[in-house]
Amino acid sequence: MAPPAFPQLHAPFPRTRPRRLRQADWVRRLVAEVGVTPSDLILPVFVAPGNNVAQPVASMPGVARHSVDRLPFLAEEAAKLGLPALALFPATPQELKAEDGREALNADNLVCRAARTLKDAVPGLGLIADVALDPYTSHGQDGLVIDGKVANDETLAVLAEQACVQAEAGFDVVAPSDMMDGRIGAIRDALDGAGFRDTIIVSYAAKYASAFYGPFRDACNSAASLGKGSKRSYQMNPANGDEALREVALDLAEGADMVMVKPGLPYLDIVRRIKDGFGVPTFVYHVSGEYAVIRAAAENGWLDGDAAMVECLLSFKRAGADAILTYAALDVARRLATTRA
Repeated sequence: MAPPAFPQLHAPFPRTRPRRLRQADWVRRLVAEVGVTPSDLILPVFVAPGNNVAQPVASMPGVARHSVDRLPFLAEEAAKLGLPALALFPATPQELKAEDGREALNADNLVCRAARTLKDAVPGLGLIADVALDPYTSHGQDGLVIDGKVANDETLAVLAEQACVQAEAGFDVVAPSDMMDGRIGAIRDALDGAGFRDTIIVSYAAKYASAFYGPFRDACNSAASLGKGSKRSYQMNPANGDEALREVALDLAEGADMVMVKPGLPYLDIVRRIKDGFGVPTFVYHVSGEYAVIRAAAENGWLDGDAAMVECLLSFKRAGADAILTYAALDVARRLATTRA
């Protein structure tokens, strides 16, 4: 899509001086084209086994795994600050992982217990569930592995059942991140058939095989399971942009309500193309590696971490994102509350 054409300026310099609108904070805020508010932010949360657990994630400064009993405190602050939703990810114990990822279908698994607890504690806060098998499989892949390959069609029924289990537990949104072909249609059919017609589907439609996922896999205890394995046979090639549009078109045709781009910063062009091309609610995931790079640099005194984080979030909004999953959601919301006060 060609960039919009701007009319010829009638008054050249010195009559026109763009810096006039940059000279003071009040006018910069007045003419800002985009902004970040707490309503734009979704906090990803890692759920850990045990009680009274708040275990720091070494590769993600400022992020911890939380046991289910501690989640209401986190959720209450998020709701008070104006965040609309949390996205939950389990740190499944290794002994519960299996080749077929059967723990994903356990109605009493970590994320399902967390959802029930949070709906009791903070019922107005949205809850988003990750639909994929990688937190539950001993091999770390997002789908079933048959004869050494990730089996697309055989995985669909398992994902559809997983989504129904999550909806039954109280999740408002299921977010398939697995990148199997046809999974949106299979999940929509299963949800509707089970009476969950109002459950929202956010599709990770443009999820790339990225080098920026490493800290997330540490946080979810899936790095060791995957080992030197690769997800390039189903996650997207970082070299491709047109393919992302085809993925979005397919997922919307199958019943997705909203779509996601993951990661964020390396794919701002994809965010813009999807928003311009489809006009649907478009999310972006500011992933663990992007977050960790900023936090690590800040800890070394190489940059202002808070300012750099907000600048990144603004870039997502400028590219067209409607909402942002970011591990900095609480920190940014706290800063915004202080600024407003």
